[in-house]
Amino acid sequence: MPYLISQAASLIILIVALKRTRWARWLFSILFLWASGTNMYLGLTDPDSYLDNARFAIPLYRDFINGWFSHHNHIIIPLIAIGQFFIAVGMLLHGWWVKLACIGSIIFLLSISPLMIGSAFPFSITVSIAAVLILTDDDKNYIWKRQMQDLLII
Repeated sequence: MPYLISQAASLIILIVALKRTRWARWLFSILFLWASGTNMYLGLTDPDSYLDNARFAIPLYRDFINGWFSHHNHIIIPLIAIGQFFIAVGMLLHGWWVKLACIGSIIFLLSISPLMIGSAFPFSITVSIAAVLILTDDDKNYIWKRQMQDLLII
């Protein structure tokens, strides 16, 4: 069931990004803030829980997770959480902050895709496409500033 919810969420994010990039930025901010909090908590309290994802990953990632990562996960996971927090905040701001948040989210999402079902694949690909739409189509103004299209009543 969580897998299906993830796929539905990724499609919603993509559809929203196609229609209203500003709303998609809100969704990205919420998503990455939730991920940041979850990863920070688990990274500090139970970092070994992430090692289970190795069984779903492609061989190169499996070897990395069971090797180097397994010895440093208590450091790496909180660092990932900090990066996710910056993505969440960057999506709310303007200009190059939004660009950096989009690029960061694309890099992060594509880098977890080899975890396959462990990262709810193809969630990461679908949401990366939404980030590209924000990067290319959004005005990159502060999220709380109204856009002309938001003022139109249809």
